[in-house]
Amino acid sequence: MRSINKRTFTYLFLSLSLLVLLSGQTQQTPPAQPQPKTAPADAKAPVTFSTTAQLVVVDVTVKDKNGELIPGLTAKDFTVSEDNVPQTISFCEFQKIDEIEPPALQRREEPAATPAPKPEAAPAPAKKDDKKVDSVTAMQIMPEAPGDIRYRNKRLLTFYFDISAMPEADQYRAEGDALKFLHSKMQPNDMISIMSFSDGVKVLADFTSDREKLEQVINKMALGDDLGFDETNSDDSTSDYGTSFGEDDSEFNLFNTDRQLAALQTAIKMLGSLNEKKVLIYLSSGLQLNGTDNQAQYQSTVNAAAKANVTIFSIDARGLVASAPLGNATMGSPGGVGMYNGRSALAFQTNFNKSQDNIYALATDTGGKALLDNNDLTVGMTNAEKFLNSYYIIGYYSKNENLDGKYRRIKVTYNGDTTAKVEYRQGYWANKTFNKYTQADKERQLQDALMLGDPITELTIVMEADYFQLNSAEYYTPVTFKIPGSELALARRGGAERTSIEFIGEVKDEYNTTVSNVRDTVSQKLTGETAAQLAHHPIQYNTAFTLLPGTYSIKVLARDDETGRIGTYMNKIVIPNLNKVTDRIPLSSVVLSGQRIQLSDTFATVKDRKSGPTVSPLVQDGMQLIPSVTNVFSKNRDMYVYLQAYERGATATQPLVAFVTFYRGQKKAFETPPLPVTDGLDQHSKAVPMRFVLALNKLQPGKYSCQVTVLDPTNSKAAFWQAPVALVP
Repeated sequence: MRSINKRTFTYLFLSLSLLVLLSGQTQQTPPAQPQPKTAPADAKAPVTFSTTAQLVVVDVTVKDKNGELIPGLTAKDFTVSEDNVPQTISFCEFQKIDEIEPPALQRREEPAATPAPKPEAAPAPAKKDDKKVDSVTAMQIMPEAPGDIRYRNKRLLTFYFDISAMPEADQYRAEGDALKFLHSKMQPNDMISIMSFSDGVKVLADFTSDREKLEQVINKMALGDDLGFDETNSDDSTSDYGTSFGEDDSEFNLFNTDRQLAALQTAIKMLGSLNEKKVLIYLSSGLQLNGTDNQAQYQSTVNAAAKANVTIFSIDARGLVASAPLGNATMGSPGGVGMYNGRSALAFQTNFNKSQDNIYALATDTGGKALLDNNDLTVGMTNAEKFLNSYYIIGYYSKNENLDGKYRRIKVTYNGDTTAKVEYRQGYWANKTFNKYTQADKERQLQDALMLGDPITELTIVMEADYFQLNSAEYYTPVTFKIPGSELALARRGGAERTSIEFIGEVKDEYNTTVSNVRDTVSQKLTGETAAQLAHHPIQYNTAFTLLPGTYSIKVLARDDETGRIGTYMNKIVIPNLNKVTDRIPLSSVVLSGQRIQLSDTFATVKDRKSGPTVSPLVQDGMQLIPSVTNVFSKNRDMYVYLQAYERGATATQPLVAFVTFYRGQKKAFETPPLPVTDGLDQHSKAVPMRFVLALNKLQPGKYSCQVTVLDPTNSKAAFWQAPVALVP
């Protein structure tokens, strides 16, 4: 598992406050004045001109040398440039937001003691007609027109409850403290909206200052609807609720952080339809960034916040936590020697610290603050409220109409007192488009997209990278990418359906030097039955690299050539030096698979262009093992397990014993008979292959821990490997 450093990506967003409202917004000039009746007969009709431009909104604060806000400025008092090109200011408006005063409820005045006027008699309305009917459509954040300031002189606060990451107790605390804030801290000029995320992002209330309505919305939020995602920690600290998963695109829900960050990005884009400065109060029980999670999604979410002019204030709904070294009474014992040498306790505390580090980074990278280890969550809410002070909204239409996705730097200068301090966010990532290009344009854009600092997450991509030792120095590294088939467009060509996907990627070492790359196009004609299956099942692409031991970063882009949608995957690959492993049996990666296919099946796999498929240890007897990537398996199909053990200095196979065990929580649910391995030693790599075929039909659907144990009786050594798996009907 790996968390993002608190300072990651911060350099992109220091003192930057902007909103890209429109991409491709059509602006029309007023029509020419109609010709008078005395005009010549050959006078031409009025002509309307149109142009495509991108409206950029920058929020600016100007303070004098004493730190006091300078009011009363107009567009003539500012100069704006983008990438050193002067821009024409379209509008400039001052947002005057009153300072925080005592709690609103304490400032309420009692009504005058005057008799109420006697109401006029009115016919009694029919009760049936007066009954309020809930809307059947989902509520949305009402957008603004370009340049429109609907919430003038108002603070815009959004409460975002990440129910997917909060156990019931934390939900109760978060909702209770939100009610406390509304009841005693909310100011008259506060406009608050409420969102939640469990199985999807829901807008529960659009921006309103109606305290009673907001309280009703929070009171209606059901507790315990979601018990929080189980994190796949190595210390088995999470509870097992036996959740079933579908073996189709829904298996991508296992990548919890991607789901949470993608949902947060969706909420941010909703807020981006408003011109004003906004604060999103993110309430969750931490945020885990697992090793399988796509780092591109985090960066894309942070960049979206910069574009939408949204600042995130993160609040840890767990409050001040003082837990036992190995967790509370709801957690099972991790077992093993780690209980006694402190490794289990260290792993438990490390996982907790990482979950806080990630929400801290999410806040600081967007210009906000995080509230950690505090039982009074209203402190973080009040900090977010105080953050929104008076400011100027400056809007201009960028003269650079290229939707190239590149970073554009903004400079705002105050034309008055040179000692004044001007605060604003200093740039933004331009929008991107990949349609209406020639083949040469598409190739150039794909190369440019690989170089973009702003990842593109229009397609979902997950990856598994394995390693197998080839010799004393090199490792064969097969890489498998998985894309939901429902996200790919199928086009009718020549009477059959066809899918076309382009891949481009590179592998860099820790010195940022490119050590390998991949460029491939998969274009496959499909039968009607296969095309129908593609709409509900993911597809996979396989490639391979030859690497030395070390830490590498991999970045891969996949593009659907039918729609131009692009997905980015970024992650780390660690290739250990197995030659230095002496205290246990050196093992390769353990590959779990639910299918073996013919090498001729080019739709499911692409032959490695560098080494060829016959080099891969995953190929045997003309059949290739396809890594699962998401570790979701059907109980009606066999599971294949493959790994290699390495016997240094051996000239013949030293006997080994291996077996596979499934655990359900702390209980052993299944175990294979011991597999004796007495031959198969590769004289070049010193690898001893081990293969298992497991029938899963006797296991119940749910979550398990799969453990592979390898024993060396001759040298009294052992090795263990463990990973979470999900079993579906």
